[in-house]
Amino acid sequence: MKNRIKYFRNNANMTQQQLADLVSVSSRTIISLEKGQYNPSVLLAYKIAQVFHVSIENLFFFGEEDEDE
Repeated sequence: MKNRIKYFRNNANMTQQQLADLVSVSSRTIISLEKGQYNPSVLLAYKIAQVFHVSIENLFFFGEEDEDE
């Protein structure tokens, strides 16, 4: 599953550690998510979407969409 976490995080001028602290996970988890090496739980996906004020569907997606849109 692809995601736009890095895109939204960079737009918010937020570090991986800051995002991790906001959603109560390790920075390693955020790094793995951004690299597409880890699929989050529904709860974690929801928490991250809430941080950026977007829907889960806008943050995570399947397919060939450009993740830097």
